[in-house]
Amino acid sequence: MSVQTNLDLDTLRTLSVAQELGSLAQAAEQLGRTPSAISLQMKRLQDDLGIVLFRKDGRNLALTEAGVVVLDYARRILALNDELLDTMQGTSIAGNISLGCTQDFASILPSVLSQFSLLYPRMQIELRIEGNAALADAVEASQIDLAVVIGHEGRAAAQTAGHLDLVWIAASGFALPQDQPLPLAALGPQCIFRRRAIRHLDEREIQYRIASSSPSLDGLWASLLGGLGVTARTVLNLPDGLIASGSLYGLPELGQLPVTLQRSAHSDSKAIDRMAALLSQSLKLALASHSTQKARAHKNNGVIDISASQAGKRKLRSTMR
Repeated sequence: MSVQTNLDLDTLRTLSVAQELGSLAQAAEQLGRTPSAISLQMKRLQDDLGIVLFRKDGRNLALTEAGVVVLDYARRILALNDELLDTMQGTSIAGNISLGCTQDFASILPSVLSQFSLLYPRMQIELRIEGNAALADAVEASQIDLAVVIGHEGRAAAQTAGHLDLVWIAASGFALPQDQPLPLAALGPQCIFRRRAIRHLDEREIQYRIASSSPSLDGLWASLLGGLGVTARTVLNLPDGLIASGSLYGLPELGQLPVTLQRSAHSDSKAIDRMAALLSQSLKLALASHSTQKARAHKNNGVIDISASQAGKRKLRSTMR
């Protein structure tokens, strides 16, 4: 019976770090080793696997097709290794962790909290669902450890996870009033979406009025479904009965806003590291879903339709002058 080769986890981690940083030299610097030691690790890995991992790409090295496969397996193996260590070590760790999240991304929290509680069952979690500015301020003041925030990328604690397209949203049967200011439904004055919408309307000299104001997202959706006006937001978690488009009714395009993961400078522990990693992973999945909705809208003349029923829907037309 042949003896299986056991791959070295340290070598696999070196491969992963090198790929993330872009070169073996940078990996050597970050890992505190000499370039020759890193090169020797990669040579041994190639010998163990019996394949060539790298190819010349100009002056740099790039992964071969087989190298890409190895990197994918390496990351999965390392993830399992790290998860096992976290699980065994986390069972004895007790303490508190405070987490903030904007209402738009609250739907990612159940899976994140479930995974975290399995790893750190004795940790107490404080959860805050608030506006973006309030969360960013709380992180800066070290009142919370981590926060998922839309915008505020200029803050020292911010790390951009991706971007979201902003759209105009209204009820599927809503019709703009003729020769009257545009009725807006919005959250409070500090809302980043409200401010972006008003700025673009002012730039285009489009008259508007605040037809409905609410401190909560549920209140905003109720206002839209009640036909009180239009709002500016993202397509994340839209209720049935709404339509969304970047130029709905001929309104000006609103562009994008970054999604940031913000971490207090005083929050440093393995538990917080793991929570940050779980949040980052879930954010990537949510942003991928957002991209899918965007692609679907492109095939439908740019309109995303979340209506519960398609029957009897009339086509909405622009009445903006």
